[in-house]
Amino acid sequence: MPVWGVWLDQVLYFSTDPVSRKGRSLAANPNMVVHLESGDDVVVLEGSAAEVIEPSLLQGFVDAYEMKYQFRPDVNSITAKVYCLRPRVAFAWHEKDFPQSATRWSFGV
Repeated sequence: MPVWGVWLDQVLYFSTDPVSRKGRSLAANPNMVVHLESGDDVVVLEGSAAEVIEPSLLQGFVDAYEMKYQFRPDVNSITAKVYCLRPRVAFAWHEKDFPQSATRWSFGV
């Protein structure tokens, strides 16, 4: 499902309503794959989502989100939880020179 998010300190942060389809899916199984909408410049992340509750991390998320989207999410709302994805594996490539540009990274998480 589509999600707006921000990349901070090698972690993808995003929020969703815990009773939404996405929120229920994450509660049942936190494993996930995220990718950019572009098919020309591809980035794919694989990992597990975890709820963010640390106030300093939430503040960083809100500030970065507002800078990117000109909207300041309310992280104290009961209709939104903030999650982070620390990738285990990432893939990236440029369509114009695939497969030469294809790269895979593994992270020690």
